[in-house]
Amino acid sequence: MAVRLPAPVNTPEMAARAEFDERVRQYVRPCRVVWVSAAAGAAVEGAESLLEARTGQISTRPDRPCVLRNGSSGKAGVLLDFGRELHGGVQLLVWRCRNREGRSGVRVRVRCGESAMEAMSELGGPGNATNDHAVRDGMAEVGFFSVHETGVTGFRFVRLDLEGPDSWVELKSVRAIFTYRDLEYLGRFYSSEERLNRIWRTGAYTVHLNMQTFLWDGIKRDKLVWVGDMHPEVATILAVFGAHPVVPRSLDFARDDAPLPAWMNGISSYSIWWVLIQHAWHLHTGDLAYLRAQHAYLRGLLRQLAGLVDSEGREGLPEKRFLDWPSEGDDTAKHAGLQALLVLAFERGAALLHTLGDDESATRAEQMLALLRRQRPEPGSSKQAAALLALAGLHDARRLNESVMAVDGPRRMSTFYGYYVLQARALAGDFQGCLDCIRTYWGAMLDLGATTFWEDFDLDWIPGAAGIADLVPEGKKDIHGDCGNYCYRGFRHSLCHGWASGPTAWLSEHVLGIRPLVPGCSEVVVEPHLGDLRWVEGAYPTPSGVIRVRHERVGDGSVKTSLDVPGGVTVRRAPPRVP
Repeated sequence: MAVRLPAPVNTPEMAARAEFDERVRQYVRPCRVVWVSAAAGAAVEGAESLLEARTGQISTRPDRPCVLRNGSSGKAGVLLDFGRELHGGVQLLVWRCRNREGRSGVRVRVRCGESAMEAMSELGGPGNATNDHAVRDGMAEVGFFSVHETGVTGFRFVRLDLEGPDSWVELKSVRAIFTYRDLEYLGRFYSSEERLNRIWRTGAYTVHLNMQTFLWDGIKRDKLVWVGDMHPEVATILAVFGAHPVVPRSLDFARDDAPLPAWMNGISSYSIWWVLIQHAWHLHTGDLAYLRAQHAYLRGLLRQLAGLVDSEGREGLPEKRFLDWPSEGDDTAKHAGLQALLVLAFERGAALLHTLGDDESATRAEQMLALLRRQRPEPGSSKQAAALLALAGLHDARRLNESVMAVDGPRRMSTFYGYYVLQARALAGDFQGCLDCIRTYWGAMLDLGATTFWEDFDLDWIPGAAGIADLVPEGKKDIHGDCGNYCYRGFRHSLCHGWASGPTAWLSEHVLGIRPLVPGCSEVVVEPHLGDLRWVEGAYPTPSGVIRVRHERVGDGSVKTSLDVPGGVTVRRAPPRVP
């Protein structure tokens, strides 16, 4: 007798309504108990058991549980450290529990934090903790023999508090639900200095965490496709993962979400960044079919931007006029920076239009470029504006480096535009200054406990500050809760922001020295700048395969280079600069 099988779960009708998620889930147990409640009338028993490797299956026999127990007053709580920044949620495995009425079912408050102090904070108040965009402070209703999952945010620390008097709960485990793309790090960077190696890896990991369904700016708060933020992120992706499809998917989302004459993200300069990312993407991939799909929008956007330039070549971009947060309120810097961004947009947009065979539109773009170049605004004291002016060729990079960018090292810089300051200082030949800047600025975040790079950072925050991995002792400043500005005051500050990954891309381009010359990386230049490093080695992904390289300083001070190059790639050698 034939057995009739049920219909497949994933029927064609259901598949038409479904979307495949390329990400994976991994359960991560905590590595440290940071704090347990000392409140009167409350007790925490066996917290260290939460650090043990246990299965994710609940059972009927409690075995060395972590017990949170409330008396008539006070709440039992525990703060756990998962060791590094993660994206995802929290899983609670509960054996038994009892509330005041003697029935099963209790409430557990779950607070996630990128710093230990954020996980200890209350919403609002002077610390500015928030549930904006992602709930990181919420309540979980759990019963006996249960598995409960909650939250989707960015965090390293989790605090649990048992709610309700005269209640208790037995926990088998508390695990992070780590949600990410399982990607191979094709790019590599190793050098004679571990601090720089850690910085390269941290920038790569910061962007990796933001490569979710789309390419996000941050995993805790916004979780949005901010196009300006994407530019340094894409540079890092190309250096680490190669041409990953999350990039064109996000670029197309931004394009379709802002049909002309709208500006991407409501910011005119972010539409400019879309042009610059398209140029960088095509240079690396050589994907002409993808570029053709952007033709109509690119041509229309450049026409719209041209309409905002006066007869003397002066930009007149509308509000919101944005470079980066530290430039807010500095109209001189904004004008200079936006003028430079328009120059770059028309220069690179014209190149793309020529590639597309649209020489008529390309010629109009080149005419607008010539008009824009008639204006050469000064940056004032803004390192951000100076960097863009140098990269656009509107002023001499060496002069701007000496008078603005190199002054006071990495002070008055931002994690976003720090990348362009590094690029402009490299254009000025100041590679040693760039290495020192990376060590001091991005390295300081590591010294403060960072495992990913932050939305913003100021060296002036450091004096008297404690790091993010422990509770702040009396008399110390909380680098997370007490610092920040603009939209990132206090705990609202994102400590995993992709735009801060610039050193990863910069080290691959200028210290490993690998840079594509023609679309598709069929020709690359190898031009290492070791500065005070003894050696550096690593890898750079191309559409034809991975380039592997090692540079080593020899006895006479020159640099010896070894190369392993895949077929289809031609290397143009440039002599290294010796300090």
